Amino acid sequence: MDTLIERAVSSVDPFSHAFLENPYPHHEAMREAGPVVRLERYGIWAMARHQEVRDALTDWQTYCSGAGVGLSDFRKEPPWRPPSIILEADPPLHTRTRAVLTRILSPAAINVLRERLVQEAEVLIGRLLEKREFDGIAELAEAYPLKVFPDSVGIAEEGRENLLRYGSMVFNGFGPRNDLFDKAMANAGPVRDWIMSKCSRAALAPDGLGMQIFRATDSGELSEAEAGMLVRSFLSAGVDTTVYGIGNALYCFANHPEQWTTLRENPSLMRLAFEEVLRFEAPVQTFFRTTTKAVDVGGVQIGEGEKVLLFLAAANRDPRRWERPDQFDVRRRATGHMTFGTGIHGCVGQAVARLEAEAVFGALAKRVAAFELTAEPTRRLNNTLRGLDSLPLRLVPA
Repeated sequence: MDTLIERAVSSVDPFSHAFLENPYPHHEAMREAGPVVRLERYGIWAMARHQEVRDALTDWQTYCSGAGVGLSDFRKEPPWRPPSIILEADPPLHTRTRAVLTRILSPAAINVLRERLVQEAEVLIGRLLEKREFDGIAELAEAYPLKVFPDSVGIAEEGRENLLRYGSMVFNGFGPRNDLFDKAMANAGPVRDWIMSKCSRAALAPDGLGMQIFRATDSGELSEAEAGMLVRSFLSAGVDTTVYGIGNALYCFANHPEQWTTLRENPSLMRLAFEEVLRFEAPVQTFFRTTTKAVDVGGVQIGEGEKVLLFLAAANRDPRRWERPDQFDVRRRATGHMTFGTGIHGCVGQAVARLEAEAVFGALAKRVAAFELTAEPTRRLNNTLRGLDSLPLRLVPA
């Protein structure tokens, strides 16, 4: 289609190792290039400014999720797994399934988990303080969510390491079929079989969140098959994002010790601090949408059926929205960051993620004066997520 203004074009590969290692200079270049940029390598559009990303996320009629929230267009090629009936669905199906999860995962409903989550965090932090030196990813950022989240869902302990492997498959699967995807899918069969075995009514504890989903079948809100698919969505999205979020928070506080001191001196800043981590070092970097009709974005015409890559993390550092966007400040009111998305597809489990982070860092704030890096952290590259593979830490007791 003809464009009303000259469109910005980029040859950058947002799924290359170099980009994923340090995306922020590329984010800035795309933000400054225009409200929408054509990515030549994949023949797709990209948005990196806060306003445009937010507008696309809230306009599901124009930017749909049903064609997949990754690079692959489900209308043209079959996905490697059945599409999620919450993440990769639009109304009216999405409205029905979302209503069930919203009720089960409401802040009030999740609050009943608080005491157990706080207790588990206290025990884990006590154990790590005795060790003094440990890997902040394997022994804290992974260990805590892998314990408390499956416990909350009602899944048996054996084989929980498969949750991380499946999450890697899912989130790398939103990108192209590159080396990261191939590595994640190397042992796909057994991992997928284990996940599916946990998505039935018979596999779930009677008092967990998973069984609550199946109870919605008894009232006629869901079919038995839909309930299983929603449990699968729990398992694919409920662990990795929190793992990366907690790991990124540890990384931020290790690199900005004055911010940790500020937080310890002002415990009321705990929630603001985690929101700032999510804004500053977003665990979820991108998601796709697909246009349902031709649309004008800042004078550029995007045609119907086009894939649009939304850079959530770039929106989070847009100077049009934030003052000093590249500065980590726990006193900042980071409300409005795009890490959890927004609109009808905003992260349905965000209350759980916030509660887990609050429990962990509440326990740390009471007993840890500082974090010291004992070696250089290593990054874990992922087509969608940003986080670390290792974070060697030493705790300084309070």
